[in-house]
Amino acid sequence: MTLEFGCHLPVYGPAATRETLLAFARRMEALGYDSLWASDHVVIPWSIASKYPYNETGDFPLPPSATFLEPLTALALVAGATERIRLGTTVLVLPHRHPVLAAKMLATLDHLAPGRVILGAGVGWMREEIEIFGVDYARRGAWSDEALRIMKTCWREERPSFRGEFVSFAPLGFAPKPRRGAIPIWIGGHTPRALRRVAELGDGWHAAFATAEKLKGGLAALAAACRAAGRELKSLTLSARLGLPARHDVGALVREIRALAELGVRHVILESRVRDLADMNEIYERFAHDVRAKL
Repeated sequence: MTLEFGCHLPVYGPAATRETLLAFARRMEALGYDSLWASDHVVIPWSIASKYPYNETGDFPLPPSATFLEPLTALALVAGATERIRLGTTVLVLPHRHPVLAAKMLATLDHLAPGRVILGAGVGWMREEIEIFGVDYARRGAWSDEALRIMKTCWREERPSFRGEFVSFAPLGFAPKPRRGAIPIWIGGHTPRALRRVAELGDGWHAAFATAEKLKGGLAALAAACRAAGRELKSLTLSARLGLPARHDVGALVREIRALAELGVRHVILESRVRDLADMNEIYERFAHDVRAKL
């Protein structure tokens, strides 16, 4: 199976402008990348006790005053400027939105960018942000499981209805439906509960900043969760989010990506922290020409 590559859109910081998003999206599609991705924070509280899980300090890397675009709105903008490239969230934090509204927004995006949408979904890590939306942080996993079931119901059933612990509704009309009947759901997270969620509700596992060595243990646990759910690991799409340094070592990147591919990863999402458009284009162009060509 061919290895696919995606790029993280500049949806936060000073580069998060209409002009930069459109120019970057068009350039990445022209370079042959397979997907564009947007992260999700609705607000950044001034006081954050929660530990950011993706660096050594535990400090969230952006100040509260930083621009952070709403991901589905940003993806809708670039959908109109592209034709082929797929559009995903990495990840949409499920407790941030009522699940019927989220299902509608995603289905609308998939209707306007026919069949191109991937829902990368997660339960979130920032207590201070999640509790703003009325979701008990300690129960966000159960809330998110129900949200995913509601989305699937809305997308697949002609007269969707639902009775759950957190949300219930009588039969309703829901249109448009996703172009392919449903939107692929790639679920993030590395805890045992997250891996059970992948096996029970997901179409794929979306691993964040995991090296091939770290991924091995997660895959063993995911395989066990799949067996318990009555499915095979190979039925899931495996994706990994990988940091892309401004001055990357071509040989090291090739070795790491080959190691990920040998474990079954089929989609790699690259994220550069650079926020100047010319520098971003140069970094991703160099990857396309120097690294991707060797894989």
